Amino acid sequence: MILRTFLLFFLLFNASLEAKHFSYWKVHQMPKSIEKDYYIWRLLLQKSTSVAEAKEIILEATRLNKKLRTAYKTKTGKNAKLKPVHKVRKVTAGANQWRVRSQADKHFKHGLALLKQEKEKQAAHYFDLSRKGYTKRYDIDKTLFWLYLATKDRAYIHLLRKSYAINIYTLMAADTMQGYYPKSITQNLWQEKTPNFDIKNPIEWAKVKHKIKAGYNLDNLAQEYKSQECIGIYTYLKAKACHYKESYFPMPYRDAMKHMSKERQALIYAIARQESRFVPASVSRSFALGMMQFMPFLIKHIAKEKGEKIDYDAIFDPYKAIEYADHHLDYLTKYLHHPLFIAYAYNGGIGFTRRHIQNKKHFRRGPYEPYMSMESMKNVEAREYGKKVLANYVIYLNKLGVKTRIFPLLRVLATPKKTDTFRK
Repeated sequence: MILRTFLLFFLLFNASLEAKHFSYWKVHQMPKSIEKDYYIWRLLLQKSTSVAEAKEIILEATRLNKKLRTAYKTKTGKNAKLKPVHKVRKVTAGANQWRVRSQADKHFKHGLALLKQEKEKQAAHYFDLSRKGYTKRYDIDKTLFWLYLATKDRAYIHLLRKSYAINIYTLMAADTMQGYYPKSITQNLWQEKTPNFDIKNPIEWAKVKHKIKAGYNLDNLAQEYKSQECIGIYTYLKAKACHYKESYFPMPYRDAMKHMSKERQALIYAIARQESRFVPASVSRSFALGMMQFMPFLIKHIAKEKGEKIDYDAIFDPYKAIEYADHHLDYLTKYLHHPLFIAYAYNGGIGFTRRHIQNKKHFRRGPYEPYMSMESMKNVEAREYGKKVLANYVIYLNKLGVKTRIFPLLRVLATPKKTDTFRK
């Protein structure tokens, strides 16, 4: 009994040491980046940080998100402001491309609206206009699929089959033709680690991103991180180097998932690929952290449920990220049984997902379903996220030895007893 009490005290004492302390100078010396912004936020949250230090360090932020603004206001009583940057405004090709894409989006939405009115010919016209305005392969593939739905012309499926990309549209085209899925690349690199590189340090990742912006040759840069430990960074750079014409589907950290079902493994891989491309020290602009991109409040919540007290930085360990993802997915899958709906909930929250699928206009039987419900979601981020995770999930299940096609997964979306506990 005495030994157990001592051990418990020892564990609690060590847990209390987990919270890191950051000095002003340590954060000051970090290169300007989103990752530094995260550590500025951490510094502002510390009681030991003075008001003077807060006023100095906030000027080094790249951008001000809600967390930084709130922490700064709490520390100083004032609103945060960045140093004014005087830029010469230029009319760039990018600005014009944005306008063209925006118009293409409007044409696509109008095409969907016309299909709902059973005006297939007019809808096809607007889908074709949107296809001519889009430049990204994903968007072009989307319009080709909807042109097929509106016209039933299999020529559009043949065009889709020529796409190099892996997405739900090319997978559905393959199922329509009863053909093979597009080629994907999964490598097992012989080198275990990259010397002098800490995959769990966001500032190390920030330095890699600085090299990308500086115009380093991406293929050469990738070779510096060609190790199993850095496979996320390596495949990120390789994919970027070929303008995503090759589809990399790495499968790292297999030993962390050996106790999981193949479906759970595929789901974690599918989400991690979409969230971070398997970069362990990823930090988003809203300070979602790690390979699985957990928000700080969720890290704290899961740690409490698990009886742990960890520093936020612990989630940069990919093994801890997988452990916490598995725990969170246990909660989501109590209510949601379909990878698309689970993806919606992972991105937009379970409340958002419940409201969306309980709406009787969504995911019910009818013309162009479930595709219309998938395209009509107003939350653009969750809409696209769900489609991409679903495609990833199908690919990873096949790689794990579970023969899977996308059509059967889509057909059950209008059958609540097979997808969720919210609908009746």
